[in-house]
Amino acid sequence: MLKLIRLEWKKNNIGKYIRTAVILTALLCLFTFALAFLGIANEPDGTLDAAPGMDTVSSLVELFTGMAFLIFTSVMLASFIVSAYKNKTMNLMFTYPVKRQKILASQMMAVWIFNFAALVLSKLVIYLCIFTGSGYLRSSFAIDFDMGSVSFYIRLLLKSFVIVSMSFIALFAGMALKSSKAAIVTSFLLVFLTQANVGDFTMADNAVFPLILTAVSFGFALLSIHNVENKDL
Repeated sequence: MLKLIRLEWKKNNIGKYIRTAVILTALLCLFTFALAFLGIANEPDGTLDAAPGMDTVSSLVELFTGMAFLIFTSVMLASFIVSAYKNKTMNLMFTYPVKRQKILASQMMAVWIFNFAALVLSKLVIYLCIFTGSGYLRSSFAIDFDMGSVSFYIRLLLKSFVIVSMSFIALFAGMALKSSKAAIVTSFLLVFLTQANVGDFTMADNAVFPLILTAVSFGFALLSIHNVENKDL
């Protein structure tokens, strides 16, 4: 499986995705820093203009990184898998002396592993940037994280796991409709479902919802590879 995953990275030129992830992290870091310390999110009277529950730095970081990497992961899955079906390159791959399910699973894992690592590193960079800035500047958002705490890293890993796994729902939609656009549109719908506010109500702070969504995501992942051995291309 590891050899297949490395092959997928090489075949799809993972270097360009690394560059994109670095640029995305830099932009997210700059934007988050500006919101926190440059008063961009403040009203003219100096008060913070933020939705209920969004007045802390961690909520800000989780919101923007979650949105960005959910869409980014879905784009990669569409490129690695859905486009391979559309361009008929999957036909060649399925001639390998390897089960189709294993090939498809390796493609999914190649994207998942890359984006999980990228999201974790991106969050760490942004949190470190905010932590450093808080020593010199006053933040408009409450500094509610402690990088010296083990629980901080556990939450960071768990939330990253959930976000990246949700992209499997977008993959299933893309494969069902044989459309990369469908996968990407589904990722945007997932962003709205998980991060948007309706008045004071939001799923972002619901403790049970991420667990349910993760289970659903892996259910869709299994459906994506189910019966692929007998499915016509």
